[in-house]
Amino acid sequence: MRAPRSLQGRLGLWLGLTLTLIWIAAASLTALIARNEIEEVFDSALAETAQRILPLAVVDILGREEEGIRQRLAAIRGHEEFFTYIVRDPMGRILLQSHAADPAIFPAWEGRGFGQTATHRLYNDAAVRDTIRITVAEPLDHRAGIARELLMGLGLPLLIVLPLALLGIALALRASLAPLRRFRDALAARGARDLRPVIPGDLPAEIAPVAETLNGLLARLSAALEAERSFAANAAHELRTPLAGAIAQAQRIQTETADPEARARASGIETTLKRLTRLSERLMQLARAEGGRLRRDTTGDLRPLARLIVDELARGEDAGDLRLTLPAAPVLSDLDPDAFAILLRNLVENALRHGAPDRKVEVTLAPDGMLSVGNDGAVVAPDQLARLTGRFERAGTARDGSGLGLAIVAAIAERTGGRLELRSPRPGHATGFEARFIPPAPGNRPE
Repeated sequence: MRAPRSLQGRLGLWLGLTLTLIWIAAASLTALIARNEIEEVFDSALAETAQRILPLAVVDILGREEEGIRQRLAAIRGHEEFFTYIVRDPMGRILLQSHAADPAIFPAWEGRGFGQTATHRLYNDAAVRDTIRITVAEPLDHRAGIARELLMGLGLPLLIVLPLALLGIALALRASLAPLRRFRDALAARGARDLRPVIPGDLPAEIAPVAETLNGLLARLSAALEAERSFAANAAHELRTPLAGAIAQAQRIQTETADPEARARASGIETTLKRLTRLSERLMQLARAEGGRLRRDTTGDLRPLARLIVDELARGEDAGDLRLTLPAAPVLSDLDPDAFAILLRNLVENALRHGAPDRKVEVTLAPDGMLSVGNDGAVVAPDQLARLTGRFERAGTARDGSGLGLAIVAAIAERTGGRLELRSPRPGHATGFEARFIPPAPGNRPE
């Protein structure tokens, strides 16, 4: 038998076993003591019976006209007789006996005091210089029956009281461990990036240090992650100015030099610097997605923001065929506008960058807040599709990109309680790729 894994089960098992053993031991000891006392009481009653009957028997026997006559006392009414007796002379002749006495069960005279056969407990006494002897017998079955009734009287209540006691132990343990279960549920309800301290509540003194240690670990982990995010954000921010200056210098070199080779090199430097600028912007967005508050206490309509972002991207040089579909009714959401803008921008730029040459991209905002962005292009293999939300992962394309766009969207979805679904081919098409952001349910706030 294996011990339960839960603390409540182990405490209940050991407390129940201990209580059961203690009660059984106490009941057995009580029964043993009570049986000894009953033996003394019955022996006393046996002796008292002999001492009360003997004087009466002496008077009766000495008053007889003839000696050696056996007399059996008749019963006044029918009853169960536990004590039987015979009165004998020194030669063993029976002078007097009770109506239910069986002479065969009485052994020969062995002197005054108690005796015992295989079936009866005996008491012997004598008077008139041992010439009149009485032996009183009690069946051992009578005493055994009384002992059995005593054991049943002690044992039967245990069959009722013990289960009730075990039930009380289980309920008490459940109530005592309720704060621990609440603490466990509070931890289980946390999101993967929610590192706030857990309120210990009224945890028992033995468990409270564990909660304090855990909160200390969460605080240290939160500080380490915050330092990492701050470094990424600050580094990306500080790179903006020198990168912009370097790009301006590269562009100036292209306009001032007449050397085609120098101009080509300056153009390559400009391209690399622009790629680095986009990477720094993505790192800032990733730090924002992982560290900022992404949901508000109030709701707002997402349609104007979606129209603004798509119109801005449509004016870009790589806009292609960009189409936006919005519902007629307001789309209310508690998503932070900045977070929604980052999410939408990354999805659209990813679709524009990795779509087919004609770059037809469809952006749809559903009435329930679901955002889908799809493009035409080659089908992405399932194993590669599962890796696209990782950092610096690309879909095996030769097009330029940082590999952070979908990782940023996945981080926002996780932090807000939503879900990101990637499908290839697009639903209803034989080719293409679709990214679908499913917003969180109302009240589901993992932050």
